[in-house]
Amino acid sequence: MSEFLLKYADARGQIKQEVVDGKSENEIRDKFANQGFLVYSIKPKGKFDAITTGAGKSRPKKIDLEKFLIFNQQFVTLIRAGLPILKSLDLLATRLTDEKLSPFVTAVRDEVRIGTSLSDAFAKQNVFPPIYISSILAGEKSGSLVDVLDRYVTYQRRNLAVRKKLIGALIYPVLLIALVILLVGFLVTYVVPQFAELYSSMDAKLPGLTVWLISIGTAARDYILLLIAAIFGGGTGIYFWSKTESAQETLDKIKMRMPIAGEIWVKYQVAQFSRVLSTLLLGGIPLVQALETAAQSVGTKLLEKSLARVRQSVREGNSLSSSLAETKIFPELSIDMIEVGESTGALPAMLGSVAEFYEDDVQTRMAAALSLIEPGIMIFMGIFVAFVLVALYLPIFSLSDSIGGSR
Repeated sequence: MSEFLLKYADARGQIKQEVVDGKSENEIRDKFANQGFLVYSIKPKGKFDAITTGAGKSRPKKIDLEKFLIFNQQFVTLIRAGLPILKSLDLLATRLTDEKLSPFVTAVRDEVRIGTSLSDAFAKQNVFPPIYISSILAGEKSGSLVDVLDRYVTYQRRNLAVRKKLIGALIYPVLLIALVILLVGFLVTYVVPQFAELYSSMDAKLPGLTVWLISIGTAARDYILLLIAAIFGGGTGIYFWSKTESAQETLDKIKMRMPIAGEIWVKYQVAQFSRVLSTLLLGGIPLVQALETAAQSVGTKLLEKSLARVRQSVREGNSLSSSLAETKIFPELSIDMIEVGESTGALPAMLGSVAEFYEDDVQTRMAAALSLIEPGIMIFMGIFVAFVLVALYLPIFSLSDSIGGSR
């Protein structure tokens, strides 16, 4: 007999963890499933202890979501065609072109071959999204794996489409800002010092504006390596600091309070959460368990902590809409829509509507905000270049006036 850490949901949707004795994971899974419990995960206790203490814990790898989407589309097609799950995994494992994804699919196939459930086999790889594993678990319990995978494919396709649109909209402004920074650096560190040497050889009396600009330019040229090292060191320090949980929560609060961008960021997070929760509920996952998985799927610590409080509030009998309202993060319109969904018994469909509404709103606001960046950068560059030209050529005008006066 061995000890296993069991995580399951009872009839009321409450998620529990306990250590149980058994000969194998399959025996424990069958035992609790026959009692009506929804088994979430089973791990050998030794392995769980190593994880909680940090011993032997490796940083999880990331998979290409686009290649993972293609894999799922092929997987659904094969299962719908009548092939057994193991045979489908056999075919896909030998034909995947993605070198990162292929070893994990092969490992899943090997786990299924020895009797491990499909959801457990994916969970053991520690790379697949929590929503995917929960969806497969629900499909196994309800006997509708194909329908559940179809919903996940739809969710993933929409999610990738929104992400691509946002990234595509940001590429041009980022390149424009990078070019502006390079141009400013070239003017300050090369052009200005050249004029400084010219005026130094002429022993001319320079206006205060020119002296100030030349001082900045020569200092930037002399300490350019130190400045680059300081920026690199500061960026590295901020990067490692941002990986800590407290820093991530602090950064989330800063993002949320930013003008214009903060509102867009909040609405994007609400859209992502609504899409995940809708997909899970449509797959048959109980609300409390779906909230836990949705919290793990969002990419922000602030929202994850807030959803933990929401989950506890729902577990105590409060409605989802009132629990979300207490977080002070979700917009009032989203709360009202979710409340209507709860009262009409159409919560999953309403969450899908919330996701679509805010995805469209985010794209509209992003386009409007980005349309202001280009003229703003052009105005800044015009003012800066004009300032540099005036400051550098003002002494020349003064010298020409002096020469003309002396004649």
